[in-house]
Amino acid sequence: MGPLSALLIFLLSFSATAKVVLIDPGHGGEESGAVGHLDPKRKRAIFEKDLSLRLATKVKEHLGKTTTAYLTRSLDRAVSLQERADLADIVKADLFLSIHFNSSTNPTSHGFEIYYLDNSSNVAANKVERAENLNLKGEELIVNQILVDLVVQQTVAHSKQLARAVHESVRPTIAAHKVSDRGVKPGLFYVLALSKRPGLLIEAGFVSNRTELQKMNQERYLDDLAQAISAGVQKFIQTQK
Repeated sequence: MGPLSALLIFLLSFSATAKVVLIDPGHGGEESGAVGHLDPKRKRAIFEKDLSLRLATKVKEHLGKTTTAYLTRSLDRAVSLQERADLADIVKADLFLSIHFNSSTNPTSHGFEIYYLDNSSNVAANKVERAENLNLKGEELIVNQILVDLVVQQTVAHSKQLARAVHESVRPTIAAHKVSDRGVKPGLFYVLALSKRPGLLIEAGFVSNRTELQKMNQERYLDDLAQAISAGVQKFIQTQK
């Protein structure tokens, strides 16, 4: 059976009722992701891979109280995009949440944003797409446009609903912590396309902004944000029953 046939069978059998959520901490191992510094002399580095694991672990803890939740990695190790997608099949995930932190050459860039898989991307999303798709290796990770179109067609409606539910849940939390809201946007992210499930890619703030990084490095902020993300996912799940 070819990859296109396998994908068609999966999509035709897909149920919108979420019972299993796979949470994906971005990067890991030698792939550090974005790098920020808490001190002006840049002596203390904070890596995206570590922040994403901390936040993803907290999201799993909250979601695990009411639904089945897994992590694609629980340690600082490299996991390819294909391995992350394969794990979604192994655990029979219904939803896929990829956790990341943003970066910019402009140190004043700031804010929280949510992306869902859609290949009708706008210009504003292109930079983030390039950053998160940067480490694709091998032909097996180059998603054929036909496959992308099929995944988008079958998942975009539920992904949008999930994005809106999480966004509405998160808004009061980020406002309380004085983090700006950059909204919900479409984007072409291969980790979402490969997962073949409704899903989101969350950019939880800018490590390149020292003020924002100080907030993101605090357990209280990560706890509050994880609880809000989890509540949004649960709200979506309830609407699907």
